[in-house]
Amino acid sequence: MNSVAIVTGASQGIGRSTANRVARDFSSVMLAARNANALTEVADTVKDAGAEPLVCDLDLCKIESAETLIKATLDRFGRIDALLNIAGAVPQIDLFEMTDEQWRAGMELKLHGARRVILLAWKALKESKGSVVFMSGSAALDPRPAIAAVAATNAAHHCACQSIRRTRHQGWRAGQQHRARPSDDGTAAVFP
Repeated sequence: MNSVAIVTGASQGIGRSTANRVARDFSSVMLAARNANALTEVADTVKDAGAEPLVCDLDLCKIESAETLIKATLDRFGRIDALLNIAGAVPQIDLFEMTDEQWRAGMELKLHGARRVILLAWKALKESKGSVVFMSGSAALDPRPAIAAVAATNAAHHCACQSIRRTRHQGWRAGQQHRARPSDDGTAAVFP
């Protein structure tokens, strides 16, 4: 069966590992991030794992990027079965040292980027009875001054996920993971 996953933040870290892992379970993987060179490397490993990759070099801080991502996915593959929202680098700067711009940028990518992508993918996910994963760190559960922006952004991300999950709108499923650990084979994060 043709199945399509979108992985945001796919150029590095957990996003890259996730893209490589889902390539074993999905026939096609849309790779989205801001680093085109790194995405090309990930596309090679996704292809080696047996999935057809598509690279979408974009910045989800930009409002139009969500539409570009979803349109490119549907134009190429015709469906969306899973959306893994992993993009989001929030600076780990002390609460009293962060600028408004640093706060805004972190929130724009991690929360609003994910929100826009979900809203635009909604119809396709509903048609495929697909799923969404929000990836957030555990700082939302244990906020501290040194990581205030990370904690606040992850808490907002968590609340958005819980709101979607609790609506159970038209068969909607969403999940969020806080505590990731490396898988036994080192290819992805698994969740207790």
